[in-house]
Amino acid sequence: MELFRRMFAAAVEAAQPEHCLPLHLPVPPAGRTIVVGAGKASAEMARVLEAHYPAPVEGLVVTRHGHGAPTSGIEIVEAGHPVPDASGERAARRILGLVGGLTADDLVICLLSGGGSALMPLPAPGLTLADKQAVTAALLRAGAPIGEINCIRRHLSAIKGGRLAQAARPARLLTLAISDVPGDDPLVIASGSTVPDPTSFADARAVIARYRLDVPEAVRRHLEAGTDPVAAPWGDYVLVARPADALAAAATVAETAGYRAVLLGDAVEGEAREVAGRHAALAMDYLARGDKVALISGGELTVTIAGDGIGGPSHEYVLALLVACGGDPRVSGIACDTDGIDGAADAAGAWFDGGTLARAASAGMAPADALRRNDAGRFFAVMGQQIVSGPTHTNVNDLRVILVDP
Repeated sequence: MELFRRMFAAAVEAAQPEHCLPLHLPVPPAGRTIVVGAGKASAEMARVLEAHYPAPVEGLVVTRHGHGAPTSGIEIVEAGHPVPDASGERAARRILGLVGGLTADDLVICLLSGGGSALMPLPAPGLTLADKQAVTAALLRAGAPIGEINCIRRHLSAIKGGRLAQAARPARLLTLAISDVPGDDPLVIASGSTVPDPTSFADARAVIARYRLDVPEAVRRHLEAGTDPVAAPWGDYVLVARPADALAAAATVAETAGYRAVLLGDAVEGEAREVAGRHAALAMDYLARGDKVALISGGELTVTIAGDGIGGPSHEYVLALLVACGGDPRVSGIACDTDGIDGAADAAGAWFDGGTLARAASAGMAPADALRRNDAGRFFAVMGQQIVSGPTHTNVNDLRVILVDP
């Protein structure tokens, strides 16, 4: 368990704004520097920017409740995530106001990180926040991947899909982003508020149809009309931290402990229990060959909710892995979200070792039944095998590790 904790800590540390942001700060402009942004790491990014930027700054960033940081010139607003709330809507409207009316002598620095899409909701004309909340909740229940969720969000928004960049003209725009998405696509990070959107309203309608979602009538009419313009590209975009950085840091810790690190990719997607099944089979193959390895992966998994339990994708992955490995004492595993929050849970994730199944039986816990009910969060809470880190002030997606020790 101590090795798991050190690997998770190394992954989080590698993506801390304090280490990755200062290298990318620009030379101050002749005019004003306005800082805006959104995401679970945005408040810490703002704090670090203020500490290292050699000129006065002003602005506003919005982050998740409990993820704030101390700043002076940049206002921090806390809002709801993953379902957007009124605080986020007010902040988004103010952000558009802050970047409007600037000149070519001014600079807008936009700080984006995972969670920014939900935290900066500004409904398109004719839609309400309640409409966007209903659609977001339905997509989450359906287990839609983040790319599809953000496609819908962009087409229901007055600020996403490049519209923030459009509003900042003619000021220079620099986006500094921490990626939490498979493939590090700027269009998907915080729903691409400062990059052009190549997807169409037909793409958004296809997502609704794929999951047979019952959406508000105003949303359906808006998507069918398809009249919102797509913003043109504007400004520079820099990724300051990526999931691959976190996985590499975790791999170094594993190798120092005597394991051969096997990277399974930083963009793994899919249903949590299905991915766990594939990874369990892989772990058993290495075990049969007598290899001492650490199987490390990142990306973002989903859960199609069919039961009444609690817990996020990382919890469900670990529980499914535990069941698939059958309690073999030579296999252990962990999965955590690097922002400290697994879905909407209060824990970053969970872990198991060779004694977990026996301890569960003694406690009257049935792992297979908990998995059936999507109740991994409660299972690992009772077992005392959750990772509770609190806000980490960064967000580079999930860290998953399987240790195989023959």
